[in-house]
Formats: sequence, structure tokens, C-alpha cells
Amino acid sequence: MKKNTVLTLAEKKARGEHISQLTCYDYSTARLMDETGIDTILVGDSLGMTMQGYADTLSVTMEEMIVYGRSVSRACKTAFVVVDMPFMSYQVSVEQAVTNAGRLMKEAGANAVKLEGGAAVCDRIRAITACGIPVCAHVGMTPQSCNAMGGFKVQGKGEDGARQVLEDALAVQEAGAFMVVLECVPPKLAALITRKLDIITIGIGAGSGCDGQVLVWQDMLGMGEREPKFVKRFAEVGAMMRSAFRAYDRQVKDGSFPTQEQSYSKSDCSEPVLTHLDQTIGRPVRKPVRVMQGGAL
Repeated sequence: MKKNTVLTLAEKKARGEHISQLTCYDYSTARLMDETGIDTILVGDSLGMTMQGYADTLSVTMEEMIVYGRSVSRACKTAFVVVDMPFMSYQVSVEQAVTNAGRLMKEAGANAVKLEGGAAVCDRIRAITACGIPVCAHVGMTPQSCNAMGGFKVQGKGEDGARQVLEDALAVQEAGAFMVVLECVPPKLAALITRKLDIITIGIGAGSGCDGQVLVWQDMLGMGEREPKFVKRFAEVGAMMRSAFRAYDRQVKDGSFPTQEQSYSKSDCSEPVLTHLDQTIGRPVRKPVRVMQGGAL
């Protein structure tokens, strides 16, 4: 399979094909995802919560996004890799936004960058795309603004709220974004936005009317601490891991692991060699004491 690009993804939308996206933060998991045909992988700043244990995404730094992003991009032969711009990496100025977007492309190996916000960040989107860097926008519930929003809450309620989300989505398209994430938006509103936009919409908690869907991979495998309403568990990997960890702990402590099967017994030293080593290595060597006349040494 060939590498997905902004063009092949746009062609999928034009053909009415749904686009799959998962978050990922490490090489091993990204390699497995890439082998299954997942279209796009998002190295989200959600890693602050899933990988680092924070209550939100605000503590994540550019340096961390580069390290995690680089690990994922190395594994992806076909999946299109989008890397998040973390909190305060683009809000200060257009120049800051362009510089940090460039770092994610050069140092993290991203195929595109993602930033949160609607009309308020369109000058950043224009400047970044003018440098040849694809941008995925993010409207609706934007986790980096959780304090201003009063928490992780559904956005787009009522006519005024719906108009705001719709106008933000249209604005980021006009600014040059090739994709937009719609998070925690009422399904009918998300479907309306998808019909009105030419660019790709990726939903998370936004119903089935979007062009594609994204989930946090730990959530969809039953490994998350919290389980949002929009999550479906596709496997109980968390339970399997706990069971395996308990079995390992038990077998190490009762001495049943490792067995001869897990040992390199064919390469063992012979008994004479081991006896010689036991007698000569690690024992103090006593030097003869020379006593000089008159008590001097």
C-alpha cells in the first residue's frame, strides 16, 4: 500500500469512503496500526493524559510532542501522521505558530499539524499553509480551552452555539485547513457541517455523519481511566494486560518462571570451568607479608 497523502484522503471523501483515525504515541503501537490499514494517525496532545497522567493536556510541551511524534512517524509506511501543536505553541503570535509547525514537520516527521480553534486562529492557519505545511483544524470542544469552557463539555447547543461551531468550521476551511476535527458536537450539526464543507471532517463524539472518526487508542481497547460517552470498546485489552501482569508476578514469586525452556542451557559452561571460576574469582588474594629487621617494612 502507498502512503496516504492530503490528496488520497481528499479522494476518499469525494468517493464517500469513511476515513479511520486513531491516536498513537509510540513506535510499537504505531507499527501495528499501520499494518492494519488505519488511514491516519494523530499524535495528540492527549498524551498528557494517557501517557503522562495529567488531568488535562495543558502541560504538554513542544519537545515532548517532537519525541512522541518522531517515534510514531518512524513506524508509519502508509498511515498519514498528524501531530498536535500543544498549548501555547501557536497562540502567542503568527511567527511562533509557523516556527513550531515547522519544527513538528522537520523534527517529528509529521505529515500535517493540528491546532485548536476556529476563526480566532485563522491567521495562523493561513501563515502555516503558506509555508507548505498541511493543517488539520479542531473546533467544537477544544481541550486546550477546557478552563475557559468550564470543563470538557458538549459544544454547539442551541442556535447561537450551533452557528458559532458552523462559522468556525467554515472559517478554518477558508483559511486553508484540509481537515477539521469536530469534537463533542451534536450529531445533526456535525452532519450539516460535513455537508457544507469541502474539506474532510473527523468526528469524535460528533455522530456518524462525519467523513471519518477518531478515538484515543487506550479508550477503544478498554485501557483508559475515564470512558467518555462516545467511546466504544473494541477489545478488553486492559483486562488482558492486568491478567498477564498478575500471572507474571505470581510465577516470578513462586519460582515457576523462568523454566529451562526460557534459559540458554545449551550454552552453559562445563562443571570444571564453573568450579575453577568459583575458586579463583571474587576471593581475596593474600599477599605474603615481608618483615624487615628492626621492625621496618
